[in-house]
Amino acid sequence: MDFQFTEEHLMIQKAARDFAVNELLPGVIERDEHQKFPAEQIKKLGELGFLGMMVSPKYGGAGLDTISYVLAMEEISKVDASASVVMSVNNSLVCWGLETFGTEEQKQKYLVPLASGQIIGAFMLSEPEAGSDATSQRTIAEDKGDHYLVNGTKNWITNGGSASVYLVMAQTHPEKGSKGINALIIEKDTPGITIGPKENKLGIRGSDTHSVMFQDVKVPKENRIGEDGFGFKFAMKTLAGGRIGIASQALGIASGAFELALKYSKERKAFGKEISQHQAIQFKLADMATKIEAARLLCLKAAWEKDQHLDYTLSGSMAKVFASETAMWVATEAVQVHGGYGYVKEYHVERLMRDAKITQIYEGTSEIQRIVISRSILS
Repeated sequence: MDFQFTEEHLMIQKAARDFAVNELLPGVIERDEHQKFPAEQIKKLGELGFLGMMVSPKYGGAGLDTISYVLAMEEISKVDASASVVMSVNNSLVCWGLETFGTEEQKQKYLVPLASGQIIGAFMLSEPEAGSDATSQRTIAEDKGDHYLVNGTKNWITNGGSASVYLVMAQTHPEKGSKGINALIIEKDTPGITIGPKENKLGIRGSDTHSVMFQDVKVPKENRIGEDGFGFKFAMKTLAGGRIGIASQALGIASGAFELALKYSKERKAFGKEISQHQAIQFKLADMATKIEAARLLCLKAAWEKDQHLDYTLSGSMAKVFASETAMWVATEAVQVHGGYGYVKEYHVERLMRDAKITQIYEGTSEIQRIVISRSILS
């Protein structure tokens, strides 16, 4: 078992770290406060190849492995989780889904601009009554022969207002249940699409989260991904990889909070010495570092299995559960290490604590992931 990163891995990690510090850190507090989408920064991420990291160069991507993706996601998330969730959705859900299951025509038309960062995409599964229960799709794609007519509402959509291309799950054959769902590529400017107000969220406030409504939206048959009824399998297979991205985001939030706490503990003095010299703080730092390292190894294991074309469902769910809970715990402890200063915006850790919470919720809650894990170990 080799724990050594390659030179390419280290180069990607450094490039992501430099981008985070030089491009994302300036203005990150203001973007969070005003819920400002980091459009300029996302454009630069695309130009550097971070929005199509694992896509083949044939389709405009960087052709990197999943380990590189985990390393980059961690570095970006240390500074700005609102930017990293855009990166995660575009890489893990949209680009991967299209490259793995799309037709050559779909790849040329949609994947190339998505992977090269010219545009970004959105993945639409969640609905007002179909969050954790993804089989209960109320959005309907009525088969009209040469096209589908789509009606319904999707909510909690990351990139909902900024994406140019939507991957939409919709029910075509209700009598077939999950086997009647289709996955459709829908362009944002198609008539009949209405984008709701931006959600006023606790964390990742810079990310673009909206409800999207479809009213008699006409979608050509050639925009269906896979065979008729493949939509639910498409969504589940795609989300399995998405969990690696969110686990890596959580890892980055935890790492960022820890680094800030460690730095502060060496600067702040109490009772005549740096607080890092007090055993109470040392124990906190030791536990934080240990949990983060364990989360990192889980993320890398899932990434390695994906790169080896092994079944990474279990490892991805384990990484998602552990890393997200680690992020919440470490960020809370980082605020505690900072004391009163941790409760104000300029020290960043209060934002990281707010950002951490969503990693326990999206891409399947921690409870859902535990069901996946338990089913695997019991079988």
